[in-house]
Amino acid sequence: MDIRNNLIKCFAALALGLAGCEDKLLNPTPESVLTANNFYKTANDINQAVLGIYNNLQNRRASDYLLMEVPGDNLYMSTNTTIAGSNDVDFLTLNSDNALTAAFWNTTYNGVFRANSVLLNIDNPVNYAAGAKDQYIGEAKFMRALYYFDLVRIFGGVPKVTEKISISEAAALPKSSEEEIYAQIIADLTDAAAKLPLRNAIATGRASRGAAVGLLGKVYVYRKDYANAKTQFERLIKDFDYALVNDFASLWQLGTEDNSEILFTVKYIDGTNGHSLSTNYAPNGGIVGVTDRGAETSLPSWSLMKKYEEGDKRKAATIQEWWVSPAQPNAPAIWYPYVSKYAVKHSYGASGIDIPVLRFADVVLLYAETLNALGDKPGALTQLNRVRQRAFGNATHNYKGNEAADLMDLILLERQLELAYENERWFDLVRTGKFLTVMKQEERLYNYASKTPVVVNLSPQPFMSVYPIPQAQIDLSSGLKQNNGY
Repeated sequence: MDIRNNLIKCFAALALGLAGCEDKLLNPTPESVLTANNFYKTANDINQAVLGIYNNLQNRRASDYLLMEVPGDNLYMSTNTTIAGSNDVDFLTLNSDNALTAAFWNTTYNGVFRANSVLLNIDNPVNYAAGAKDQYIGEAKFMRALYYFDLVRIFGGVPKVTEKISISEAAALPKSSEEEIYAQIIADLTDAAAKLPLRNAIATGRASRGAAVGLLGKVYVYRKDYANAKTQFERLIKDFDYALVNDFASLWQLGTEDNSEILFTVKYIDGTNGHSLSTNYAPNGGIVGVTDRGAETSLPSWSLMKKYEEGDKRKAATIQEWWVSPAQPNAPAIWYPYVSKYAVKHSYGASGIDIPVLRFADVVLLYAETLNALGDKPGALTQLNRVRQRAFGNATHNYKGNEAADLMDLILLERQLELAYENERWFDLVRTGKFLTVMKQEERLYNYASKTPVVVNLSPQPFMSVYPIPQAQIDLSSGLKQNNGY
């Protein structure tokens, strides 16, 4: 069995073995995880517990688009979706009873608790191989940082838990400020970057030193701490061997999903331990050579589609405009746009294509943003054009110096085109404040016959930069207060 399959099957086993963990509000002591008397005795026990931390992200990642992509202008929910709470996200009418935010909170905090459990019990075993203990500490801290990064971007300030606390203490715990949460994230990633091995010394799908350095730089961008962001990005570019692949489409193919661009990804195996994202993006009638039927939960917006220029190779790998029914493969194609970024041959609801969390193109564009913010527009243009040149296969579409006055807008546009359906657009709009203007209107379904889009008017408000704390958590707590506006 190769390392990749072994890792994913370990994730699956941990999912079954820890299925009894129930984390209401902030209960970090589920018996099946934290009973030190019958677990955490050996290095292998710690390794299994570390895999359990990843399992939460593996379970959640395929549905992240519902909270991270749908509220932006790349995607909209189809009329036949049955996903509870998704239309409120789509129309920016969220309330505290939303089922999606509740599930996200529970799954993500469960991951935090598993990371805490490893760190609280890391000294128990005495049979670690050389370097293993540091690796496990680094993995737990990387994953705790990633979970808190997701929580703070979704909800703003949230309760910070890094120690074992009682249920009564958890119920009285208030929200920490965003600054406190980000300080914890930065501390965890800094230590992880010092302890984790290089990517060639650890299985793909587990955190490496480069992943920690790249994510730390990204976190600094969110804090507008561009000097520290520059330090981390330049460290990554200078000291590590990540690189843009030549063919953008190869990033989304099963045979080449492990490549030089991946800093951190979530691994899956078709059928055995797959995900639903490929099926959810597929038309109901299926896709020839991919699947005989799809779920069609959501569709690409014209707001995004119209922005791809002629010759941009990313478009066909991201969105297919013309569709042929598998039931009538010889019939003429019809205009029926769908997301194709994860469209690989797969079992229904159990796709094996990996879902990246951080890749090098994201880092390069954040580096361009950082240099621009520090006043180095020529350097920023150089980084921006690295991604641009890969997209077109040559330098003929590179941005020139006379466009530098609008460089931040160009960087955000390139991020939208490059990272569409990778759960970055909504956060980019929020952290730059542009969601208040961009999301006033969204062009959704495009009528190919009349050449006109369906325009939906929305009412974004400043408080919508974060989502409401799930009401179930408020009801369980004496210390947790609702976010303003909800």
